[in-house]
Amino acid sequence: MSRRDLKFALNAIQWINVKEDPNDPNSADLWRFADPSFVADYPDVLGQIKAAGFDTTMLEVLDTQTLQNYKAMVDAAGLQLSPGYVEVPLPSDHGGQLARGSYERAHWFDHARRRAEESNYFGLDTIFVSAEVNQTPSGVRFNERAAVGYDFRQDRLDEFVEYLIETCEVLKAEGIRSGLHNHVGTWVETEAEIEYVLGQVDSSLLGASFDIGHLEWAGIDSPSYLSKWSDRLMDLHIKDLNLAVARSARENPVPYNVSTNRGLFLEPGLGQIDLPGVLNALPEAFDGWVLIEVDRASMNPGESAAVSAEWMRRVKAGEL
Repeated sequence: MSRRDLKFALNAIQWINVKEDPNDPNSADLWRFADPSFVADYPDVLGQIKAAGFDTTMLEVLDTQTLQNYKAMVDAAGLQLSPGYVEVPLPSDHGGQLARGSYERAHWFDHARRRAEESNYFGLDTIFVSAEVNQTPSGVRFNERAAVGYDFRQDRLDEFVEYLIETCEVLKAEGIRSGLHNHVGTWVETEAEIEYVLGQVDSSLLGASFDIGHLEWAGIDSPSYLSKWSDRLMDLHIKDLNLAVARSARENPVPYNVSTNRGLFLEPGLGQIDLPGVLNALPEAFDGWVLIEVDRASMNPGESAAVSAEWMRRVKAGEL
């Protein structure tokens, strides 16, 4: 595999995970995909992604738009699409268990069916599958102590495996291959949790679609981890981190957004992750997507996208 042949894309998250007042670090954190008014801004965001130097962005259809409306936006921006993302929420985090064969359990996976429909509509056959980034009162890892496996319970991890398997089966039935996506602030954030899940689910049903930044935030050496799981590697999220902030968050655990607001996330090449080592660790036969995702931009979103595109250009040119 040559680096110039890698398939890169950009997640629009620079424009999504923002402060209410960009000039005030103490202002409220916003998630603009949840804002009904964002659909009006989406075409401009896609246009900025193209202008920055990317030909591909991550599939992300808003709940407030149809597939056809989203396709028109993407086409107008001159962009292609890379695989999207689906979360696996736990019933126990939302009120209780669901009996097998019940109406409620069948519909628990409607979100996964929607993601399969979106993927097929746009000709994509893989998807990132993650535990829920849980911001409900039960989501203590997001709200209280992130990146350290806080409040671990084996029964809850087994519940996740159970619902993950059903999610993967729903996706597979529609021709979509699932890759486990680790994410700090979920019930699958530590090395032991990732290892357990991959060990419990057959590789024919679940591959590995790791997030490099979230591995490193949890104290996992990402090049070594990619090598370890190279036979299951499908796609990748890549970003850079201020590793001093990550280390501090592990030594003195804080809520997810505290680390974010301390400047944890950085554009590729601006932090201390060994990103050339990450790329070198990709298996020779790797043909998946490398999705650049800067969870919180360290600069204006458009500038962040341009910096990310320049890093991508240097990678493909063999300069890194």
